[in-house]
Amino acid sequence: MTKAVVFGTGSWGTMFAMILAEAGTRTTLWGRRAEIVEAINNKHENPDYLPGLRLPETLRATTDPAEAMDGADFVVLAVPAQTLRGNLAAWKPAIPPDAVLVSLMKGVEVGTRKRMSEVIGEVAEVPESRVAVVSGPNLVGELAQRQPAATVVACTDDEVANRLQEACHLPWFRTYTNPDVVGVELGGAVKNVIALAVGVAVGMGLGDNVRATLMTRGLAEIGRLGAALGADQHTFAGLAGMGDLIATCTSPLSRNRTFGENLGRGMTLAEVVAATRQTAEGVKSCESVLDLARKHDVEMPITEVVVGVVHDGMTPGEAAMLLMSRTPKPERYGV
Repeated sequence: MTKAVVFGTGSWGTMFAMILAEAGTRTTLWGRRAEIVEAINNKHENPDYLPGLRLPETLRATTDPAEAMDGADFVVLAVPAQTLRGNLAAWKPAIPPDAVLVSLMKGVEVGTRKRMSEVIGEVAEVPESRVAVVSGPNLVGELAQRQPAATVVACTDDEVANRLQEACHLPWFRTYTNPDVVGVELGGAVKNVIALAVGVAVGMGLGDNVRATLMTRGLAEIGRLGAALGADQHTFAGLAGMGDLIATCTSPLSRNRTFGENLGRGMTLAEVVAATRQTAEGVKSCESVLDLARKHDVEMPITEVVVGVVHDGMTPGEAAMLLMSRTPKPERYGV
């Protein structure tokens, strides 16, 4: 039987562990907090992040990373993006020699501008064929109700992608494979930044025209950055691109949209951070995304104003004015 370990007992990590277990994969959750681990083992519930959701009795949890990884075929990483490097360095000695490392994270590392798969390959010292990415429109609140959803499993090795696809495929959770790891990761990371912008617009009381403009122009920014990094442009028209962007920008279940909405209503950054229970990856990754764009000479004006609002003290009104007053370039077809 295929065995997987999921590092991270947050909402997405716990949900993906549940999906793996329901799909017949022998699954262990690693958690830092003993009380959550105990609740998962004894009450089959994660009371902090998914209260009321009954987890499979076959799903086990532990605080011991070596125990969790013993014999694992898939090591799934669902920790906050900016903590990955330090955590993975500590876990590296216990990683099974043939295990595939799977990223559920949607961010770009601050300082290095590296995608999560690049950080994994560097720290764990594994080839890209042993690193996979899962990304798509997967809002946990809907998955917890077992509403139909789909996701993308990306790996440069088709055989690895197919094995992971089988390990997490359910009648209500459809998985597709894609060899374009770069495109799938960029779609997942940058859509969080665009969702912050849409959230700010919603908080300011702006309407559907503005939201549609931000999403469409945001998708163009993702595509431009992807082209510069060698991604397949078809990826951005699919689940890991437009699909994830739409869900994250339009749903009140989205952490990043909600974070932006609170900023648009006039809350300070400190107030929003204090009121936000879970990580909104776009808040920290927006700077890294902008740095990456500048490194490759890619213009990303929405990302620029998000960085301005989140990190540089720009007001939402100033951000809107800056975007609307930009000198238009001769871009065809509004893309």
